[in-house]
Amino acid sequence: MTAKIAYDDVEIGAELPARTFPVTRATLVQYAGASGDFNPIHWNEKFAVEVGLPDVIAHGMFTMAEAIRVVTDWAGDPGAVVEYGVRFTKPVVVPNDDKGATIEVSGKVAAKLDDNTVRVDLTAMSAGQKVLGMSRAVVRLA
Repeated sequence: MTAKIAYDDVEIGAELPARTFPVTRATLVQYAGASGDFNPIHWNEKFAVEVGLPDVIAHGMFTMAEAIRVVTDWAGDPGAVVEYGVRFTKPVVVPNDDKGATIEVSGKVAAKLDDNTVRVDLTAMSAGQKVLGMSRAVVRLA
């Protein structure tokens, strides 16, 4: 597969379609099973509070994975992402209710680079706080 977006058709400042991702305690249990990360801060409220957290928090790598979906959906090919990095700035707190939390992700093309690649800067928010900083992906386009 290759990216479905043509390099020549992209301009700096172009916004990617924003997405909102729901996160519930059930989501965290499913992710723990898939990733093997059973740290109790991700499922045990009592433990999370005892270690100083406000409540159970989402896995950082889960949050990072949800954010990059904005880029892979836009590009049309997950393999088009050639570089991706973030800084974890705030946790995604997931309450034990029927709503859970949400991660709102937006992105825009910040630079056109060599070899048909672009840098996409992402913004990931939850509960009004930025949860990922310096979230950037380099994507090879068609």
